Amino acid sequence: MSNAPVDNGRRRFLTIATSVVGGVGAAGAAVPFIASWNPSERAKSAGAPVEVDISKLEPGQLIRVEWRGKPVWVISRTPKMLEDMKAHEGQLRDPASEEPQQLDSAKNPYRSKRPEIFVAVGICTHLGCSPSFLQGGFGEKVEGTEDGFFCPCHGSKFDMAGRVFQAVPAPLNLEIPPYTFIDETTILVGEEEGVA
Repeated sequence: MSNAPVDNGRRRFLTIATSVVGGVGAAGAAVPFIASWNPSERAKSAGAPVEVDISKLEPGQLIRVEWRGKPVWVISRTPKMLEDMKAHEGQLRDPASEEPQQLDSAKNPYRSKRPEIFVAVGICTHLGCSPSFLQGGFGEKVEGTEDGFFCPCHGSKFDMAGRVFQAVPAPLNLEIPPYTFIDETTILVGEEEGVA
C-alpha cells in the first residue's frame, strides 16, 4: 500500500462523475424498455377505424372490408329486400334486436342508420364461421325469403338485417360494428358519431 495522502476532491469528483454516467445509462436503457410497452404501429392500425367508399356500390351488391381482423360487410339493400324483411319477423329469434350485445343504432327494424345501407360483421355468432350471402337463392333455406345469409358449417340462417332465424345453432343476431357516415358516400367503420 502506498503512504501517499488521499485526494478527497478527486475521489468526490470520480464518485459524482461515475454516478452521472450511470444515471444517464440507466435512463437510456429505460426509455426503449418503457416504449416497448406501447402498442406497435401494426397493433394500432389493426384497431383503427376503416374508411369505406360506397359511391360505386350497386343495389343488391355486397362489399367486404377488414376491421380489427374481422370481415365487415357493407350491402346496398334494394327496396324489395327491405320489404321482404317484414314477411318473416315471426320466424326470427330476436326480431327487435333486444339482446344486450347490440348497439343502440341497431335497435330498429333495419338494424342500420340508413335503411338501404347495411353494415355488419360477417362472422356467425355460433362458432365464428363466415356465412355466405345468398342473393336470390335464400328461398331454398327459408321459404318466402329470397335473400339472406347462410352459414354452411352448421346451418345458421340470417335475414337481410342480420337477424338470426329460430331453430338454428347461432344464438344471436350478427354483430353490428360501430360506424358513422362521414358523408353521403363514405362510411367510417370502427367509430360511432359522437364517440371518440
